[in-house]
Parts: sequence; C-alpha cells; structure tokens
Amino acid sequence: MTFTGFDEDALAFYRELTVHNDKAFWLENRERYETRVAGPLHALADALEPEFGAGKLFRPYRDVRFSADKSPYKLHAAMTFERGGYVQVSAEGLAAGAGAHQLDKQQLDRYRRAVDAPNTGGELTAAVEAVRAAGIGIEGTDQLKTAPRGFTADHPRAELLRYKGLITWEQWGVPDWFATPEAAERIAGFLHDSEPVTEWLRVNVLDGGDGTS
Repeated sequence: MTFTGFDEDALAFYRELTVHNDKAFWLENRERYETRVAGPLHALADALEPEFGAGKLFRPYRDVRFSADKSPYKLHAAMTFERGGYVQVSAEGLAAGAGAHQLDKQQLDRYRRAVDAPNTGGELTAAVEAVRAAGIGIEGTDQLKTAPRGFTADHPRAELLRYKGLITWEQWGVPDWFATPEAAERIAGFLHDSEPVTEWLRVNVLDGGDGTS
C-alpha cells in the first residue's frame, strides 16, 4: 500500500467522535475509520518499515474497567514502530514522539544510575541539547518534585533524575503537508533527529545497559 498522506476526514471523524462517543456512531462510521484513519496509518507503516521496523496500530477501544470515564472509544489513532517511535492522529492533527514514556522499576533504576554516572550522564545531557538544537521538544514524564531518594538536590543532573520517563515530542497540528506523501518524510526526519536521546536510552536503559560508566 502506497502512502499518499493522511486523510483530512480523519480530523472530522475525531471531532465528531468527541461529541458522539458511543456505539451507534462507531457502527455507522466503522468503515470510514478503517479507510480514512487506519488505512493511511497502515500505508505509513509500510513506507517506514525498512528504516524503523514494523508498525503496530493500537486498538481504537478504551479500557474502561477502572476508569470513571466510560466512553468506549479513543479520541486518537496511534501507532508505534518496532525500532522505536510513535505517531498519533486526532482532531488536533498530527503528532509524533520517541523515547521511553514510562520506565518499569528495573529500567528506572538503570536510568538513574546512568544519569548519575559522569560519563553516561554527560552523554545524555549532550544528547538532550542536540535534540533541542534540532527544534524538537523533550519531555520528562511523571516528574518527581525533587531529586529521588539517594541523590542530592544539587546534583548537576537533578532535573533529569526527577524523570520517570523521557521522550521527544512534536505536535505539528495540521500542516500544509498533512495530506501529502511528504508527511512520511517529516515523520522519518523527526525520528532521525530524536536518535541522540533514543539511542542513549536503548544502550543504557532499554537493552539492559548497566549505566555505570
């Protein structure tokens, strides 16, 4: 399947779903979702697979078992890539991210030890600066109010230590290239520009790096 761009009707679909988040609307518009929303994302996955691995589209259904909000459908479509990267389409338009949104206990321990160590901690500082210099935002997720236990508040990388996840993020909205093949190039460029951070995470945290250098 050739990627020709995202479908602008996807934006209208999610605007309408925001108002009519119920089974009746979904059943009436299921084919529209498959062709106008999911179809372009599957085509994007095919286009980017040689560089970033297979893409996986998340299910459109919310898990409402433990939520006070019982609306059954997600208000965005999202896809991840096997080698890292996230793409999202919603009523607000197009967004992409990369990195580690939520680290498990062992990963968080490796992350903190790597941030604390002079060499690997300095490498992460340089990686964050490089990504920001490329015009890409960096977000620390689930931040603590102060440095975690065992680390001093005046640690040179105290801000990074406070994070329980670290991602790059770009919110494009609805650019003039949204519905064109250029969208694939823009997303690929974002993922490449994110590599200083994502590669650091892969080596020191996600692939079991010891984070002690």
